[in-house]
Amino acid sequence: MSSFPPSRPAAPETDTPDLLAPVARRSFLRYSSAGLALGGLYLAGCSKDDTTGPSGGNGALIDVGTGDIGILNYAYALEQLEAAFYTQVVAGAYYAGASAAEKAIFSDLRDHEVIHRDFFKAAITTGRITDALVPDFSNIDFAQRTTTSGKLGVLNAAMAFEDLGVAAYNGAGRFITSAAYLTLAGKIVSVEARHAAVIRELMATNTFVGNDVVNLDSSSTNNGAPGASGAVTGTGLERSKRPQVVLATANNFLMAGSKLSATNFAN
Repeated sequence: MSSFPPSRPAAPETDTPDLLAPVARRSFLRYSSAGLALGGLYLAGCSKDDTTGPSGGNGALIDVGTGDIGILNYAYALEQLEAAFYTQVVAGAYYAGASAAEKAIFSDLRDHEVIHRDFFKAAITTGRITDALVPDFSNIDFAQRTTTSGKLGVLNAAMAFEDLGVAAYNGAGRFITSAAYLTLAGKIVSVEARHAAVIRELMATNTFVGNDVVNLDSSSTNNGAPGASGAVTGTGLERSKRPQVVLATANNFLMAGSKLSATNFAN
């Protein structure tokens, strides 16, 4: 569990009134769904649904496969995990003390991740991995906003999933050969980055570009404080992770028989 960002104190809602205002969910979904449907034109390759891709059983790892389809399977697996997490958050009537704004945000995130999951399911028509990865959320306390009693709170888990997802898409880009697929991945990762930013701001204000996710180092006089003076160095680029590194973390949230490998994307 050491791959997760450290817990941060929750920020008062009054610190970010505009951020926490409920968004127009239907408008976002209408536009995002249309964009993903258009991207599906690039991915459509077979008229028959084929789920004979890599699979695992009896505790074996499910390998995502090779080439562009392997990367799409990799993304599909992560979207299944995120969709399952947010579905459980919403189905459980949210955590104790969740505000109306927070409920609206998590409802939106659930809808977005379900759209992403279903998009990949429909788009990968040949060699798709199982559609039924089984999550293991036993280390998450869905009744708590933040970490308590040794278990991740909902916000901590959401931040871990979103940060991991952004790093995963960024790290997988180098393996994609199709320009159309790369464009699609870029569009989805930009949405995932928006998710990561809003979750981080719910945790604590002005943390959405923390050095743990963005290569941005501050001098001792700046010390990372908002509005402080002092030199800031670094590339300013989002940090990325290779598939094997990402899956080592993601597998902590998957049951035996649903754990993943990406042996063809190790380098």
